[in-house]
Parts: sequence; structure tokens; C-alpha cells
Amino acid sequence: MKVEFIPLAAVHDVWPYAEEFIKSGLEWGGDDYTIDQAKAFISRGEWMLLVAIEEGAVRGAAAVHIYNMPNYRTAFIISIGGKLVSSQDTFAQMCAIFRQFGANRIQGVARESIARLWSRYGFHEKYSLVEAKI
Repeated sequence: MKVEFIPLAAVHDVWPYAEEFIKSGLEWGGDDYTIDQAKAFISRGEWMLLVAIEEGAVRGAAAVHIYNMPNYRTAFIISIGGKLVSSQDTFAQMCAIFRQFGANRIQGVARESIARLWSRYGFHEKYSLVEAKI
């Protein structure tokens, strides 16, 4: 499997193949983002689109926001779905892409099962996000 960054000029060509994977990841975030909002952020270049390709077909996708903090340039995974980070190899490819954009840290919020999966790639629980609507 090969993980690829989709350049802005190609986002609209690839989007139909990646949309369902991004949508499946967003479902766990409740009403944080709609699929239309995700598409808008990606198509404007505010988030990057990564896809996992196997045998010529998209098998997974991720929407990632890279931003600066005082001590880190963080790749924050907004949504991930399919078979993107399922092996050390695909994780290493994803890290290499993030490093090309200057990131030196990866973050994301995850339910318990995904947190357990990602722990094998060196992720650890930093804190839990809680929320109340007011």
C-alpha cells in the first residue's frame, strides 16, 4: 500500500474516491464538521488530503491540518478512514509526508479502540477531551 499526499490541483479529481473514508472518520466527531465543510477546507488547501492506494484503488483517506505552536509544528489528523494507518510501513509513509511539510508532531483525538491501535505506533494518551454544549 502506498500513502500519497494529494496536491491541491488534484483534490477535485481524487475527492470522489476519498470522500466516503473522510466521512466515516467524521461520524465519530458528532457535529464538529460536515463532509461539505471538510471538502471546503481541503479544496482551499487549509487541510491536506492523504490517500492510501493499493492495486490502483483508494483504500483509505485522511484529512490533516498542519499548524504551528510555539514548540512544535503539528500534523493534526481531523479524520481518517479505511486502511490508511494499518501497518508500520503505511505509518512511516505518513510520517515522511508530514515531515516534508515541516511537522515534528502528530496529534488527533480518538475513541478508545483507535487509541489502542495507534499506541503500537508510539502514540500515547496526552489528555481526554470532554465537552458540554451551552
